[in-house]
Amino acid sequence: MNDDPQNKPPTFWQMLQSVLAAAFGVQSGKNRARDFSHGKPSHFIGLGLLFTAIFVLVLYGVVQLVLKLSGI
Repeated sequence: MNDDPQNKPPTFWQMLQSVLAAAFGVQSGKNRARDFSHGKPSHFIGLGLLFTAIFVLVLYGVVQLVLKLSGI
C-alpha cells in the first residue's frame, strides 16, 4: 500500500482552493499537476458551477442592496 500524499486524490478543500485559484487566474504548478493527474473532472466542474452560481447571486444581492440604499 502506498501512502504517498502525491498519489492521493485531492480533498474537498484542495479542490475548492483550486476552483477559487482558477477564478482569480492563479494556481501553482504543483497544485495544477495534482489536479490534472489525480482529480476527477466532474468534481471540478461541479464545484466550478456551484462557485459561479454563488458568485452571481452575491453580485445580484450587492447590486440590489446598492440600489435600495441609493433610493432607486
